[in-house]
Amino acid sequence: MVAIAIVAATAFSYALGWLIDIPVLIPFLNTAASYPFMVLALKRGHVRLAIARMLLWALTMGVCATLLSSSRPSATATLFLNAEAYRVEMFRWVMTGSGAESTPAIFIPQQILHTIVFSVLALATGGVLAMPMGAMLMNYMGHYVGTLAASSRQPALTMLLAWHPWAVIRVVSFVTLGVVLSAPLISRVGRLSIDLRPARPLVLAACAGLVADIVLKALVAPAWQRLLLRVVGW
Repeated sequence: MVAIAIVAATAFSYALGWLIDIPVLIPFLNTAASYPFMVLALKRGHVRLAIARMLLWALTMGVCATLLSSSRPSATATLFLNAEAYRVEMFRWVMTGSGAESTPAIFIPQQILHTIVFSVLALATGGVLAMPMGAMLMNYMGHYVGTLAASSRQPALTMLLAWHPWAVIRVVSFVTLGVVLSAPLISRVGRLSIDLRPARPLVLAACAGLVADIVLKALVAPAWQRLLLRVVGW
């Protein structure tokens, strides 16, 4: 039942955001759909369950943002923060192979900065500001994927491939770190005793995932770009 509630609430957050039409509020509406369920699991000491719930949330956001952007690209271009700038950047990469996605000297500092900011926000705010940051990243990535699919001769395959494997690894790693790093403040505010020792292997796995993300991206991105270009048919 909780899983259904998370999916339904997350989908509703997009519908509500569409009606309100205030882009800066969308990531916070997305977060409100799942954050209480994460906190409830942490309060009961179920760190792995909290991570699983937030992974379901991230998956639902990815699906919603992608489908919305595929069907209404002009609307999501303004509804999702940074969406159009990211789309332009990624479309240029798909067409030419040049850009940050294939340039480690550019994307490695960017990803390190994102990781530091996200981690600090998770620790300092109990995830209250880190999760909206994650939602914003998911939404503008979804805009790129959805709009690329909309212009492709093979939309369904494009949707799958444009969620690059290194990006998926990064999302899973961010979600894991976000939950674990949010727990200490939630524990203090709620006067709880959350045992994070079982989560240490998960933190190590998330850190390894962030490294794998960079390595895989550096090695595979050029070939992936060529594959996408063939599938899209430009």
